[in-house]
This record gives sequence, structure tokens and C-alpha cells, in this order.
Amino acid sequence: MQKHLFSLLTLLFPILLFSQNYAWLGSSDSLNSLQNRIPVPEGFQRVKLEKSSFGHWLRNIPLLEGKPDVMLFNGEKKWNQSAHHAVVNIDIGKRDLQQCADAVMRLYAEYHYSNKNYQDIHFNYTSGHKVDFSRWTRGIRPLVSGNSVNFRQYSRKGDDYPNFKAYMTAIFNYAGTYSLEKELKKVDSIQHIQAGDVFIKGGFPGHAVIVMDVAEYPATGERAFLLAQSYMPAQNIHILKNPSNSSSNPWYIAKEGELRTPEWNFPQGSLKRFE
Repeated sequence: MQKHLFSLLTLLFPILLFSQNYAWLGSSDSLNSLQNRIPVPEGFQRVKLEKSSFGHWLRNIPLLEGKPDVMLFNGEKKWNQSAHHAVVNIDIGKRDLQQCADAVMRLYAEYHYSNKNYQDIHFNYTSGHKVDFSRWTRGIRPLVSGNSVNFRQYSRKGDDYPNFKAYMTAIFNYAGTYSLEKELKKVDSIQHIQAGDVFIKGGFPGHAVIVMDVAEYPATGERAFLLAQSYMPAQNIHILKNPSNSSSNPWYIAKEGELRTPEWNFPQGSLKRFE
């Protein structure tokens, strides 16, 4: 009886754990987590991560089953279905907002929201004004008029998930690669790459992709990494293929120089990190 009970708890526990860590999902099993779905290249091992870290949260993020099409915010298929290896199980929204930098900020904010670290959820608008979730929960809202931003008290308070999503919608409207690039800290060498890092080129347009996982070859210390992106128009966040590898191997090898992804090339020095 005890053995059967233990087996049942073993099956149920990942489901409970998943629903606690990924607030946009009611429940999910761990079989479709990124690390269970995407094996490392031969001879590599996933780097050790603290269970409370952003990288560990990304490594265990749920994917949609199989390899579905990447869909746009309006329900249409993305024109390019050859760039992705898998699709992350997270909503897009019904407006053309959650694009490249927005997807990066969404994942980072969701991680802190899942841990109730509300004071760590803050981003700058393109104007340079800092907008933090802690103030938002107290009913303080930024009002934008041209390049001017003023903060006023409103009655809608709380840290509930719908209010968090309303905050993120405001961020998507007024922040992007231009502002996010300025907030991030430059990583001095790609050999120090970590899950949660961001390759970014700020501008109008610019682009950003996020490092979802990192593995290492023990004998040499060589690192490999996985990337995810959204793009224009707003679309499913998806795990990118490596155009230099076969379709079954989405891992990139960390090396100096230009990073070529299916839809954007990043010059050397584009790797940055949340502080």
C-alpha cells in the first residue's frame, strides 16, 4: 500500500509543482518541460543551476506537445514555419504587443511573479521612465503624454494575476528593444553565457532572443545553449532551430563572433544579462 501511495505522489507532485511555478497555466505535467523534451548534444551535460534561479525556471518551462505551428496574435499562422524547434506553452494575447523584447520581459517578469518577488519586476519605458510592479499593485499608474510620463493614484490595487497582466500590457506598449538593451548588463564573453541571458540589438526595429538553457562539455568546458524568441507580428514564443545544425539539434555552440539565428544575426558583443 505504501509503495503504491508513493508512486501516486511521485506522479502527482510534478503537476502540482508546475502549476505553482507557471502562473498562466492552471496545471501541466512535467513530461513536456523543456529539459525533458530537448536532450543535450552528445557528450554535453546541463550546467548545475540553483532551483530558485531564473535559469532553472526557464529550463523547466512547459512546451506544447509535438511541434505545432507558430501562431500569430490574430489566430493566423506565421509565414515562416521553418525557424522553430518547439513552441512554449504560454499565451500570446489578442493584440500585436508581445513581440521580441516583450517576450523576454514577459518571461523575466513571470519568473519573479511566480516567486512573489514583486519588487524585482520593473522595466523602463522608451522615454527612460522606470515603471515598477510594486507601485502598480498600490494603484499608482503611469500616464503617458508624448515623451512625458506622470504617475497618478487610481483605485485598482492588488497583486492578482489579472492586474499583473495589465501591468505587462502597459510595458509592452511603451518599452522595447531600445529601452531593454539599456537596462541590461553586458556579458564580457560568450564563454560565460548563462540561462536567462539575452542577445539583443536595440533599435526601430531591433531584435532580442533569450537563452533558455545551457549545457557544457566536461572535458573542455565548451558550452552550448538554447534560444527562444517571439517576433513581429506578436506570435508564440518558440525555441529556435540552429540554422547551422540538423533540424533535430537546436543547440548553439558558444563561440566568439556573429551569432546567426533563423531570422536575425547578432554581432559579437550582443550578449547581455539582467542585473
